Amino acid sequence: MADPIRIVLADDHTIFRAGLRALLELESGIEVIAEASTGEEAVDLARTRRPDIVIMDLSMPGTNGLEATRRIAALDLGVQVLVLTVHAEEEYLVPVVDAGASGYLTKASADRDLVEAIRTVARGEVYLPARAATLLLQQYREIDDGEGDGSRLRLLSTRERDVLALTAEGFSSTEIGEKLFISPKTVDTYRARVMQKLGLSHRSELVRFALRVGLLRDL
Repeated sequence: MADPIRIVLADDHTIFRAGLRALLELESGIEVIAEASTGEEAVDLARTRRPDIVIMDLSMPGTNGLEATRRIAALDLGVQVLVLTVHAEEEYLVPVVDAGASGYLTKASADRDLVEAIRTVARGEVYLPARAATLLLQQYREIDDGEGDGSRLRLLSTRERDVLALTAEGFSSTEIGEKLFISPKTVDTYRARVMQKLGLSHRSELVRFALRVGLLRDL
């Protein structure tokens, strides 16, 4: 039996955390191991408990969720952050992704989509609702950062570009291997080469790079 996905809930509203815990306790393979009411507590729990995922609110007293996300990513412990917020994507999506989060979900859709988002992020993939993914693509295309990224893109072979694009679209190593007729282990090797050549360390950075250079098709 696979180990459960270990979750820390970070939100300053006690009642909302209780509701999330009750929702997640109904799901097999997911375990809430701790709760935080501030960003500082979330960072400390990420460091000491090393959960698989921190579900992070953005608006918390003291260290807010955005800064806490940056600090957790900087720990480089393999702890993923899934942002769950009342804020619409237009306001915070790009800063959240730039901070190193692996997913973005509004509280309005939590009852429908939270479990799927958790399982997606736990697989090492990036979770974005379709509308958010489209918005992110549009916003990154408006960033005039192309020449430096274009030079870096030319360092990659055709197959490495394929693996980069499919990874950014959210496909797993097994799915990419099936599409490219190579083994999942070979996919992982190509992905490691891509990250080394581009100087990246997190999968979410691959997604941002692919968006900036236009490797992703319109969503």
